[in-house]
Amino acid sequence: MKQLKGTLATMLDERKRLRSRSPLQLAIADRFSQLNVEQWRTVTAGQSLFYSTEYQRAFEQFRPANLEARYALISDGDTPLAAVCMQIARVDLTQVGNGKQKSAFQKLGSKVSQRVLVCGNLLVYGLHGVCFAPGADRELVWRAVTEVLYRVRRAEKLAGHTDMVLIKDLDDAAAAESRALEGLSYGSVPTEPNMVLTLDPAWRTHDDYLNSLTSKYRGDIKNRVFKKFNESGATIEAIADVASHAETLQRLYLDVHSNATLRPFTLPSAYWPGLASLGAGNVVIHVARQGDRVLGFIVSLKDGDTAFAYHIGFDREAANTGVPIYLRLLHASLAQAIAFGCRRVSFGRTALEPKARLGCTPEPLYVWARHRHPFLNQLLQPLLRFVENEEPPEFTPFKAAPSDAGAK
Repeated sequence: MKQLKGTLATMLDERKRLRSRSPLQLAIADRFSQLNVEQWRTVTAGQSLFYSTEYQRAFEQFRPANLEARYALISDGDTPLAAVCMQIARVDLTQVGNGKQKSAFQKLGSKVSQRVLVCGNLLVYGLHGVCFAPGADRELVWRAVTEVLYRVRRAEKLAGHTDMVLIKDLDDAAAAESRALEGLSYGSVPTEPNMVLTLDPAWRTHDDYLNSLTSKYRGDIKNRVFKKFNESGATIEAIADVASHAETLQRLYLDVHSNATLRPFTLPSAYWPGLASLGAGNVVIHVARQGDRVLGFIVSLKDGDTAFAYHIGFDREAANTGVPIYLRLLHASLAQAIAFGCRRVSFGRTALEPKARLGCTPEPLYVWARHRHPFLNQLLQPLLRFVENEEPPEFTPFKAAPSDAGAK
């Protein structure tokens, strides 16, 4: 009994410690310009483009209408330790189900709505919510992050309740570092994995990639993708003047986006030239053409050693005729990643099978979630454990390495 009391006291002390104010200093802003930009640069220098000052300023210009940005700097005295990127998303029933066929469920529209506070960036996959300065105590910073989220959520009561808080897209390492969030009533749930292709440093062209595949997979790509695509009279090209193509890109984006089961945001047409101007040569948009008709597009973005292949849009009517637009665009982005000199391509977490056939492997991602109402949060935690995600199929498209072959 004495030992039990000691254990209980230890647990209560730990809970009290976690729920006390952070010893670090917090600066929270509604607009990026309200923060100390030089301190932000100190933290984010040499890290992801999605943390950069340039991206934050651009986001405020081309953000989706239902997303609002919030920002924070976490410091120890005058020493910045972390930058925090947040978004408040207003979601309602018009964003659920097929966007082209209105159901009785959707007709309720904005009458059933929710405000969600997200630590991260809904526009891109991966952890882009917390950027740590080199040498920062990550466990201590994560505690400060939860205080930032608490303060922002409380302040948002003036604009309406923000019931749900999400910290999105943590990999295995970040999930382990932030484990203290369990003591603050956050629940962790795995999402669908990010499909990642590791690029061989020896590859200099797309042909090098093809030559690394077994004959079965190489022949399948050449015949089922490239041959069919070329026979349709379609071509692939990178566009230089994105602004003049913005409305076309938007139409193709909406053609795919409107069929998604869940649409937490809808990008505006200004997003495409805005994103392209951010990255200079590090953002390339490829389009598939059939004469003067644009059939589809994909965005390739270089972010350090990682290339993002995302924001794909295509003409569904043309795709239904048998033109492999989607698959050909994936290969265009893969070729661009090799040209960028990247070490990996992040293809995201949809269409798992065709990406697995490319040679991608799943990279686990997790989300921390918390509801403001204690009772509902207690219900949420066990429900999270029942969330099931699609398992990506396993393929072995690459030739065995010489050492592996010799060992057989």
